[in-house]
Parts: sequence; C-alpha cells; structure tokens
Amino acid sequence: MTHPLESLIFACLAIALALALFWPQQGFYWQIRRGNRNTERVVIEDALKHFYDREERGSAGTLASLAGSLEISHDKAASLIERLQKMDLLQTYRHGFRLKSEGRSYSLRVIRIHRLWERYLADETGVPEVDWHREAEFREHRTSADQAEEMAARMGNPQYDPHGDPIPSSTGELPPSNGILLTHLPVDELALIVHIEDEPEILYKQLVAQALHPGMKVQIAEKSQDRIVFIADGEEIVLAPVAAGNVTVEPLPKEQEMEGPYDTLDTLSPGENATVIGISRACRGMQRRRLMDLGVVPGTTISAEMRSAGGDPTAYGIRGATIALRSQQAKQIFVNRKEAA
Repeated sequence: MTHPLESLIFACLAIALALALFWPQQGFYWQIRRGNRNTERVVIEDALKHFYDREERGSAGTLASLAGSLEISHDKAASLIERLQKMDLLQTYRHGFRLKSEGRSYSLRVIRIHRLWERYLADETGVPEVDWHREAEFREHRTSADQAEEMAARMGNPQYDPHGDPIPSSTGELPPSNGILLTHLPVDELALIVHIEDEPEILYKQLVAQALHPGMKVQIAEKSQDRIVFIADGEEIVLAPVAAGNVTVEPLPKEQEMEGPYDTLDTLSPGENATVIGISRACRGMQRRRLMDLGVVPGTTISAEMRSAGGDPTAYGIRGATIALRSQQAKQIFVNRKEAA
C-alpha cells in the first residue's frame, strides 16, 4: 500500500512539473511556442506589420522602434531592415523607413488573417477576450491565404474585427474607419464606441474589466487631467485618460438618447420575475449562443428561484426548465423587473 507521505510528495512534484511546463508566459511550453516564432518568415511578417502600424499612426518606423517592437537587438534589427530592402519591401524615408507597394500589400495580407482570426475567436470559440490578440498572432503565420478565405466565407466576410479594427479585403482594400478618441468627446455628448485598442495589454485589460466593447453607447459626465467619467449601459465608469485614449467613439445625432439604466439578471432575488431585454454585446461566441439556446432572448420571462449555499451560482426558471447561471453570466443579461402581483 502506498504511504500517505509518498503520495503527498508525488502530488507536489506533479504540480511543480505542471507549473514549470505551463506557467503563463514563463513555462517551458510558452518558451517553446515563442521560440517557434523565430523563423525568418515570422520575423519578416512581424516587421512588416510594425512598419504598417507606424505609417497608420502618421510616422515612419525606425531601427529603434523595430528593435523595441520585436524585442531584438539593434544589430538584428539592422540586419532585418537590410533583408527587407533587398526583398524590395522597404525603403528609406526621411529619418526612418516606409513600406514599398509590395511591402504594404504583404503586410495587409498578414493583417487580414490576424483580424479574421480575432473575429473567429470572438464569435466561434470560448477563448477569453484578453487572449484573442495573442492567439491570433500565433495563428496568423500558420494560415494560408486559401484557408483565410474559407474562414472569411464561413463567417460571412466580416468587415471589422471584434475590437472595431477594419479587416482588409482579399484585394487589400480597407473599409472606412472613423471616429474620435473618447478623451476628445465633449461633456454630455452621446457617442458610440467603434474601436477598442488591444495594445498595450495592460491598458486593454483595464478596458475589458469594464466590459467596454464596440457598439456600446457612452456619454461623458466629467473630464479632468486625472480622470474621464462617463456613462455606459446606465453605469458610471471612471478611467484614467491614458486608458480612455485607447477607446475610439463616433458622435451620435443629438436626438438620440442614452439607453438604460438596465437591471441585470444577477440583481434578482429569489422569487422575483423579470423580462429579458437583451444580452450585452460583451457576451460573445459560444457563451452567447448557449444563453440563446436556453431561451434567453428578448421578451422571455425569467424567475430567480434559489441561490446556492455560497451565493453563486443561482438557479433560474425559464420556459419550464431550471438553469444555473453564475453571477458573471447573469450580469450580461439585461432585464425589466416585473412588479409583484
């Protein structure tokens, strides 16, 4: 019979091995995955994306900016730039470098695949939102043009990724991209979020934590050097200007009004009934389809029946069935409470 101490030691060793292999970003699995990216094609494509991004922001890429973006030495960045010039993809421009016609076309092909993958991950999988960009970066270099076209066709040839970035067409054309930064929106003016910047990751996680997403209506309540206060889905949200600067909005006609505030399903106490208004657009992919398959659609009556001993999940009655939803899921369902008879 196995001694309890031996079992405990074995379990601890197994846990330590699992952590060493799969610890986020630092484990052997992630190091090998990053190492696989260091092929010539991957580095070239990442460099082209960098120069494209710099041009879109109104500046030329430099040796230093390339080295910082790809996390390589200046010597390696210089060799890479020389390689791109020999391939007739890059040219010297003032104090930096700009893409030539073929380099721009190549970069748009890579960007198209990346944004199609983000759209797919958002709409068709349960991959967490904060991981869409990283996962798409991994897959973009391993997807052929034909595979990308098949994926686009299955999704109905979307024009924008889930962050609101335009997806280049197969011929390199871009749909329009409009709007102003949230920080530039006047107080009391109503606007629609059209884009959420997903880099740098530390700021993107702040925006995800506030459940901000394209298609959400917002209205500035207060602006200062230290903070931006605005209303979204009937709730007050506070962001530092540096984070709010990663949100692009499009002002709406003055006759439109702010929607909400809404009650959410998680606020119902056992015994209360409500009618579904809708599901937050922040709820995507498999989770959204599951809720709709369960009957969570506008007009449906839902009743809170009982909470677990720990307070989460809660059992809800819907269309003659009882389903259990965690608070995080119930918060994404907008409802109108029904008055007690």
